Amino acid sequence: MDKKELDSAIKYLSNDSDLRSLIRQYGKLDFGHSETPFKSLIKYIIYQQLSIASAKAIYTRFLKLFNNKPTPINVKNLDLTILKDIGLSRQKIVYICDISDFFINNDIDFDSLTNKEIYSQLIQIKGIGPWTIDMFLMFTLNKMNIMPVGDLGIKKGFKILYDLDDLPSDEFMLEKAKKWDPYQSIASLYLWKIV
Repeated sequence: MDKKELDSAIKYLSNDSDLRSLIRQYGKLDFGHSETPFKSLIKYIIYQQLSIASAKAIYTRFLKLFNNKPTPINVKNLDLTILKDIGLSRQKIVYICDISDFFINNDIDFDSLTNKEIYSQLIQIKGIGPWTIDMFLMFTLNKMNIMPVGDLGIKKGFKILYDLDDLPSDEFMLEKAKKWDPYQSIASLYLWKIV
């Protein structure tokens, strides 16, 4: 995302009184550096249901196996016991192999697809669900209008922002997020930040 686009998003979101104070408090937030689609999906699989510290350690060891440049073919040609030795569960190894197969068998230009088309492609891969696809759309493809309602951090962010007693429903979040369209992804960064 370029600076001009981010500035436009921040200016637009500052019109919302609920977000304005967060934007003043935290300044400009952006998506940061994005990885290749293949590398990103592997990272999201590794990070699922692990503490950030554990996931980061495993992901770093994974990248070292390939001099930081894993390819689908290199992953498929690797002895699977090596993946187990770096701390990956059997289930995650299966998912990583399925992602590799997907990229070997499909040459996809993600930038030319709609969000729905990307969703229908990726949901076919074992281990990839709605949360992973939302993260992929936001942080890999830098899509500006994603509201990841399945993310616990986002739910907690809504709870804090709107001073709720309980975590909100998906319907509540989607309704509130309408006013952030077309910059729901940027609004999400602020929801994570307050958590």
